[in-house]
Amino acid sequence: MTPQELRALCLSFNAAVEDFPFSPEISVFKVQGKLFALSHLDARPLKVNLKCDPDDAIRLRHEHEGLIVPGWHMNKRHWNTVTADGGLPDRLVRELVEDSYDLVVAGLPRADRLRLDRPCRLRMLGS
Repeated sequence: MTPQELRALCLSFNAAVEDFPFSPEISVFKVQGKLFALSHLDARPLKVNLKCDPDDAIRLRHEHEGLIVPGWHMNKRHWNTVTADGGLPDRLVRELVEDSYDLVVAGLPRADRLRLDRPCRLRMLGS
């Protein structure tokens, strides 16, 4: 996965925005003000911090040793650092980014979750 593909993927989710609260080099992707992905898009190798279910986080670290590790400068129980341009299939990276977004959305207040779901439901009804 390229940095451009990672940025496009993160911004493809409903209400996702890119912010730079730490430095101009660190892209922070948020939904409703809550972080779901963090990456230095110019770094090599390309890595991204993603929220993860704690049980899945441990399993993924064992299955993909060296490519998925405890989240750098994050709560190691809930965050993984994923090497996005290495030996992992792009499909897995996409799934991990989507899972991170979904976990953050699930933690939002109900009213915010409903607002986020509404455009998706309207698109489905229109198709």
